[in-house]
Amino acid sequence: MPSRPVPALLIGAFLALYLVWGSTYLFIRIGIESWPPLTMAGIRFLVAGAILYGFLRLRGAPRPTAPQWRAGGLVGLLLLGLGNGGVTLAEHAGVASGVAALAVATVPLFTLLFGLCWGQHNSRLEWAGILLGLAGIGLLNMGSNLQGSPGGAALLVFAAAAWAFGSVWSRRLPLPAGAMASAVEMLIAGAALLLVGLISGERMTAWPSLTGWLALGYLVLFGSILAFNAYMYLLKHVRPAAATSYAYVNPVVAVLLGIGFAGEHIGAWEVLAMLVIIGAVVLIGVPQWRRR
Repeated sequence: MPSRPVPALLIGAFLALYLVWGSTYLFIRIGIESWPPLTMAGIRFLVAGAILYGFLRLRGAPRPTAPQWRAGGLVGLLLLGLGNGGVTLAEHAGVASGVAALAVATVPLFTLLFGLCWGQHNSRLEWAGILLGLAGIGLLNMGSNLQGSPGGAALLVFAAAAWAFGSVWSRRLPLPAGAMASAVEMLIAGAALLLVGLISGERMTAWPSLTGWLALGYLVLFGSILAFNAYMYLLKHVRPAAATSYAYVNPVVAVLLGIGFAGEHIGAWEVLAMLVIIGAVVLIGVPQWRRR
């Protein structure tokens, strides 16, 4: 295990994930009303990465080495390119922001499954959580949101798996020290998302509204620079499944914001799925916290 972090920074990092990331699903929903989805995601991470990289270089941080650029690029493509890009596309396909957050709450399940690739052994309680979580995914797909968008459902499951795999793998790669890892990951992922958006035919047909610009600014400053750095900080100091414990809170925050500010409707199946998935994540989380 890495050295024990400063308690205040640890608490702040968890709060950033719980509250800020819970709100980003709504801001993605707002942003894609003015921006093409991959273009918005690409600009978000490219701008955030450039700001962070420039700030760190001015503070005297060393330039990343070639192996560090490669490692950061791989993690960035998995977490931000496939993970966040998949969520953005799913919301563009019509999936409610709260349901998207609920699907991404399955990340800790995938984290434990991918941990097996590196010899991690799961307890019976963790396996029970994995099975319960899979049942929750099944219930979620019975709701009207995902039944109306099967492509969005597949994208969300794939995005959660990609994020989990990148999270586990990142601990074994030669990433740059500190926040520079986040900067490299965002720069690579942002450029890749813009390129894919361009190749897929995304084009700006109108100038974004003020609301669209504000949503993008929130995603850059808070969703990317603040919260993503908090996540990478936690990955360095706690087990991956503990770092992904934001999945306890994000769905509730996202559902409430979606209902209150975007007029979204969450049906009975989605509510039941939320209870089952959060229960599964709690089962998984208890052994993780005991091992810290």
